[in-house]
Amino acid sequence: MNHNATLYYLPGRGGRLDAGLGVALVERNLVVSGRETVAEFASLSFQEQIELIAQDIQENFWYPEAKILANSFGAYLFLHAQTLMPAYIGKVLLLSPIVGEFSNNETGTHFVPPRSRKLKELAQAKKYPTPQSCEIHVGEQDWQSNPEHVSEFGKLLNVSVTVVPRAGHMLPKEYVTKVLGQWLSMPRLERNEVSA
Repeated sequence: MNHNATLYYLPGRGGRLDAGLGVALVERNLVVSGRETVAEFASLSFQEQIELIAQDIQENFWYPEAKILANSFGAYLFLHAQTLMPAYIGKVLLLSPIVGEFSNNETGTHFVPPRSRKLKELAQAKKYPTPQSCEIHVGEQDWQSNPEHVSEFGKLLNVSVTVVPRAGHMLPKEYVTKVLGQWLSMPRLERNEVSA
């Protein structure tokens, strides 16, 4: 197996590996593995989901050239799975990650994911096992993945966070295409190499 052409992907809630961003990954001739957040997997408890993801990663994607891409709620699952493992040794790209509860006053929408405070509490206590190479991208107008909360979380972990101007939860396709191209071609950066 060509490790450089293999990627572990966690789509957002209700997402599939062969749809949306998954299509763009396959078009780049990548072998896409991961967990679809539908059907049987979606019926598992949150603990079972993150245990399965941690197991997948440790058994099949635990080498420095390995790549993990997670989007929205898939990123939330990855961030919690990371709490069950040592700091991940491959490269991680998180797009519009959910990092805790969120609400939208205009629509009256409120979402409290399982263990909504755990990530921030671990990060504040300096007990979160931060991946060795990780970058985060979030839209400036994203109310689900609040850019202020994401930036604060990234700062606590010493992880690069890019806030995309005028973008919402669905980052613009052109932007994601550019970021993906750069991320896939760049060598893995250690956390202390990330510019502030």
